[in-house]
Amino acid sequence: MSRGKVYLIGAGPGDPGLIAVRGLDCLSRADVVVYDHLVHERLLASAPAGAERIDVGTAAPEAMAQEAISYLLVEKAREGRTVARLKWGDPFVFDRGGEEALFLHEHGVPFEVVPGIPAAIGIPAYGGVPVTYPGGGDTLTLVRGHEDESQTPPQVDWAALAKLKGTIVCYAGTRQLPAVLEALLSHGRPKGDSAAVIYDGTLPGQKTVEGTLEELAELTKSSRPKRPAILVVGRVAALRQHLRWFDERPLFGRRIAVTRPREDASDLADRLSALGAEPIVAPMIRMAPPEDWSPLDRAIDEVGTFEWIVFTSVNAVDQFMQRLYRGPRDVRELKGVKICAIGPSARERLLRYGIHPDLIPGDFKAEGVVASLGTQGPLEGTRFLLPRADVGRERLAEALRSSGAVVTDVVAYRALPADPLSGRDPDLYRLLLDGEVDVVTFTSAASVMNFVATFGAEQSADLLQQTTVAVCGPVTAEAASRLGIPVSIMPTEYTLDALVESIALHFQPGA
Repeated sequence: MSRGKVYLIGAGPGDPGLIAVRGLDCLSRADVVVYDHLVHERLLASAPAGAERIDVGTAAPEAMAQEAISYLLVEKAREGRTVARLKWGDPFVFDRGGEEALFLHEHGVPFEVVPGIPAAIGIPAYGGVPVTYPGGGDTLTLVRGHEDESQTPPQVDWAALAKLKGTIVCYAGTRQLPAVLEALLSHGRPKGDSAAVIYDGTLPGQKTVEGTLEELAELTKSSRPKRPAILVVGRVAALRQHLRWFDERPLFGRRIAVTRPREDASDLADRLSALGAEPIVAPMIRMAPPEDWSPLDRAIDEVGTFEWIVFTSVNAVDQFMQRLYRGPRDVRELKGVKICAIGPSARERLLRYGIHPDLIPGDFKAEGVVASLGTQGPLEGTRFLLPRADVGRERLAEALRSSGAVVTDVVAYRALPADPLSGRDPDLYRLLLDGEVDVVTFTSAASVMNFVATFGAEQSADLLQQTTVAVCGPVTAEAASRLGIPVSIMPTEYTLDALVESIALHFQPGA
């Protein structure tokens, strides 16, 4: 039996982009992913599709639960599997990663530790608070407290801690926070000392409360958000108003639904996240092969007889090229055939295959595409190949035939309703019903149609009346309009970057 290995990986304090490159590489090769419940679901998408995923609960489990987790890691490794153990923050900072590593060592299981950004460092940085700064004191003290939900403060020498002139960073449970603040004040920490409490750090819902130590002590007595926080005490906390950046981004706090296929969702989700939004990945479609490859294969066998190939989407490009490359064929088969790419995304994907399109129509509607093609020469008698999805773009084929063209219209892929990946997928219907989604994005007509098929025509129109709908182009907008869905945002350039920019402009003050 082959020996497995366990990678103890620090996932960082929340933002899925804060994992180390080494950690992401190990995760991408894992057979099993064992993760804390606080690990962001978008990070799990970086694991192989077939990897087993096991949620083991809180980042600091009780002793019995921790022992079970350790045995689980040993068991999976002894099956010869590669295990990615994702741990919130850093495995060796106020975590039980050291216990797990020692347990693996005692049982002869190979392991590797991949450090992560500790919450005590990463969260203040996202809150605009440097934990050290010239003149801010020569000590940085990290205080454990996150795990214990009692009202008793951590067992430390509070008198000695209060006298230190530097920065104190404390992991504070919901019920512990008032006790920690009171302990500092009662042991001599100046009541006018600057402090900040950061909830949901590094995530789009991050909230920072700042003030003097005395003000925060009073505030936490009357208002206690039911989630843990990071407390920063010291002169450095006063720098937040000058150094805040994370919560100043144009889409900060906005919840935006991404309905693209799961394998393509990260392209848009990452762009939205970079501007501060919380992407809600809720795929409405998934791509599947045609039920019968033979029509596409016959068209590829005869590809040299066509004068134009019109690619209507990125997926059409991928499916066509992958079938073209089966066996001994390569891109030379397309010599002499003109290529039309409908949209910048299709153009970019063709360039990856070394193909420069001959035409990119400015208007993506059927009539506009036909008009653009007409500028390249007579359409009558011209042979066109249209590899496309099983739904949509029939109008383009009809419009070309009406102009006298000879059109071979073949299905290159099917756009089917998405299957849920796991119980961690968001309940988009409930979120929309509760008014907790700011924007729903659609980047294809198929995603609109499957949204309506999933939730029903009347319910879909009602749900989307309560939020903002953003689409990536006129074809998608037309599909939405036919189904009674109002569109508020459509960029003039039909790319993901332009879509995100248009959403940001929509929410600018005074827009």
